[in-house]
Amino acid sequence: MGNGQIIINTGDGKGKSTAAFGTITRALGHGKKVCVIQFIKSPGEYGEVKFFREQKNVEWHISGRGFTWNSEDIEKDKEIALEGFELAKEKINSGDYDLIVLDEITYVTNYKFIDTLELINTIKNRPENVDIILTGRNADSRLIEIADTVTEMLKIKHSYDSGIKAKKGIEY
Repeated sequence: MGNGQIIINTGDGKGKSTAAFGTITRALGHGKKVCVIQFIKSPGEYGEVKFFREQKNVEWHISGRGFTWNSEDIEKDKEIALEGFELAKEKINSGDYDLIVLDEITYVTNYKFIDTLELINTIKNRPENVDIILTGRNADSRLIEIADTVTEMLKIKHSYDSGIKAKKGIEY
């Protein structure tokens, strides 16, 4: 016990959330209990949501309205992000989960929707056996400093750049 880790998947390349979902699969294979809170995605029929909501030992929450940089109501986006963060703090502090994934949370810290220092304090003061994965671009250096493992996904080439649209089963 006492070996909970903080993992950050960041960078401008594809695969940050996908890597976290792979870790969820691994945790479930060992009978671990998992909670996921997605901060940017709007409610929808994403492949990962459909799959993991059917799995025993997974609790999945969506706390977003879509890609915020296109929003017509930033204040509503901020309110939803804050609600998601309150939920995240509750789930982290409960000690009921072995793994908690805060998917795309770096966007809401970078937009200043939630306070980065409050996130850091929540993570640092979590029950000692809880592993936490944070995903999203441009992870704050203060988050990187407290993390045990940080992986930066580097975009070399992406299908979007050549006009290929998001594909069911690949991007969502």
